[in-house]
Amino acid sequence: MNFQMFKLDLEKAEEPEIKLPISTGSWKKQESYKENIYFCFTDYVKAFDCVDHKKLWKILKEMGIPDHLTCLLRNLYAGQEATVRTGHGTTVWFQIGEGVCQGCILSPCLFNLYAQYIMRNAGLEEAQAGIKIAGRNINNLRYADDTTLMAESEEELKSLLIKVKEESEKVGLKLNIQKTKIMASSPITSWEIDGETVETVSDFILGGSKITANGDCSPEIKRHLLLGRKVMTNLDSTLKSRDVTLPTKVCLVKVMVFPVVMYG
Repeated sequence: MNFQMFKLDLEKAEEPEIKLPISTGSWKKQESYKENIYFCFTDYVKAFDCVDHKKLWKILKEMGIPDHLTCLLRNLYAGQEATVRTGHGTTVWFQIGEGVCQGCILSPCLFNLYAQYIMRNAGLEEAQAGIKIAGRNINNLRYADDTTLMAESEEELKSLLIKVKEESEKVGLKLNIQKTKIMASSPITSWEIDGETVETVSDFILGGSKITANGDCSPEIKRHLLLGRKVMTNLDSTLKSRDVTLPTKVCLVKVMVFPVVMYG
């Protein structure tokens, strides 16, 4: 591999095949068919801290998790206590009945099941609202506590949001309306939910990538390329060193440069 040539190619590149989030691909697809697409980027108030333990065990059972695994989890969470240290000492110890364990590898999985239960009860799996991709109807994308709702009309999107909000509150999760944003490929007015305004935006960072209302990926691609160039610059002395073997240099580029350019 000629690293100097690779660096030059990276500097000259304009639009490589960068894998942007599925939502960006959806946007480009809708744009090519001249169809409208509406996004709602939801945000929960302290999502992981508000998972109710009693409701969680019930949800796990309804989601088909074997009883012996649920029992193990209950034992893991049983008897948890905490105290708060202040400038005047510590508070009385109190029981913890909400929240998944911080740093535990099971916590994201437990929250995913919690969120899936909300979506199922909100009827999103059977809902006609959404966008069609490869013959499938997709109306929500989720990563941890970040949920993106999608539809082809403003009315459908608002209906999805209200359903998710109602079902979330039933299990102890509350939407942060101030941080929840809506974006559309056509003009859209701000909404009011329970007296609070849902802001309309022209761009949004989703999964580390910027999505724009006009579906233009150029700014995001340029950002990826710039990040790649910075990494190449930092590796310059290593890649030019005669003490480093060619296979090692190839591995460094594949591990440190390619992921940055492709995924940011």
